[in-house]
Amino acid sequence: MLRCRCKRSCNSVGIFSKSTPSNAKAASAGQRQQPQSGRSAIRPSLTRRLTDLLLGKRSIDAALLEELETLLITSDVGVEATEILLGDISTQLARNQLTDGRAVYNQLKQRVREILQPCSRPLEISAQTLPFVIMIVGVNGVGKTTTIGKLAQRLSHSGTTTMIAAADTFRAAAVEQLRTWGDRAGVPVIAQHTGADAAAVVHDAFSAARARHLQALIVDTAGRQHTNTSLMDELRKIVRVLKKIEATAPHEVLLVLDAVTGQNAISQLEHFHSAIGVTGLCVTKLDGTAKGGVLIALAKKTGLPIRYIGVGEGIDDLLEFNAEQFVDALIPDS
Repeated sequence: MLRCRCKRSCNSVGIFSKSTPSNAKAASAGQRQQPQSGRSAIRPSLTRRLTDLLLGKRSIDAALLEELETLLITSDVGVEATEILLGDISTQLARNQLTDGRAVYNQLKQRVREILQPCSRPLEISAQTLPFVIMIVGVNGVGKTTTIGKLAQRLSHSGTTTMIAAADTFRAAAVEQLRTWGDRAGVPVIAQHTGADAAAVVHDAFSAARARHLQALIVDTAGRQHTNTSLMDELRKIVRVLKKIEATAPHEVLLVLDAVTGQNAISQLEHFHSAIGVTGLCVTKLDGTAKGGVLIALAKKTGLPIRYIGVGEGIDDLLEFNAEQFVDALIPDS
């Protein structure tokens, strides 16, 4: 089982809160005013289906529990997490501790909250290490470049001085996209020509960020299939080069996952974690999908921090993950 290597303890910030840090160094990474649209954006069809199933007038029997199992699995909660959730409910039903659908609904919500809460740990930029290196990894199409742009915006607005290393030298448009995001966020981008050695780009960017006394360096990497050995070797090389110039780097390896891929996200995580050691997750495209349950599966399977969730294409649609707020949106009070 994968375990988080992050030893920091940090206070979770509600994903819909409006608090703004007065001290950027003490604040979690990119903490800022959150958009009010977030709550509705992450409300998937699971909400309606649970309500229809459990809050009607049906009696609690084996058939209803079987339907609940199907609902959870098809919402990508995962077999392991579903078995645990339903096991607890079945035990309490046998003891007559749950008497109706509403009680089952509330118990399910409580258990989901307990699974997600340990993963509600926002990213913190350590003031002890400059620059703090955030390496962004993930397969093609998960929204990695957009996530980098939004993260740079969050960090910049929180007062964290930031630089981006354009180490995706494989895709011609990647550098231009990052420069556009960098201009919007007021963040410098270090890049070379298409086809340049990605590790060399990272080395130059780290040296530049250190020389300028910047607090954070976001490292882009080429989107790759997690089963592509040669491309995964390139990631390992980047890590080796970083460690030669700073033994503790990278300080965060943030894996970007697409919620729409469902259980395939678990496979991606296992491969990337095995290759370079993932320390945090960002789950994107939670708007317009019924796949919000994948966060439950990820939390139960790995215990890794879920740093951010993406809920749209807007520049403010990268939110710090907060288990309490997320569960309230996923399973509203009955």
